[in-house]
Amino acid sequence: MEKNVGSSDKLIRYGIALVALVAGYFLGFGSVGGVIALVVAVLMVLTATINFCPIYRIFGLNTNRSKTH
Repeated sequence: MEKNVGSSDKLIRYGIALVALVAGYFLGFGSVGGVIALVVAVLMVLTATINFCPIYRIFGLNTNRSKTH
């Protein structure tokens, strides 16, 4: 699996995850909006942690500028 998420992209994803987690808290984790926010948070953390985004692969995007993939 080729890494396609760069370091600045990772920071943005972690930030989005934090915002989504807070939004989920205020919306209520049992509500539809809260569950959607939690799913977004988990996906952002997961893709940032493994440095791979399947949507980027579909569209041929790559924000990883390192030479070692």
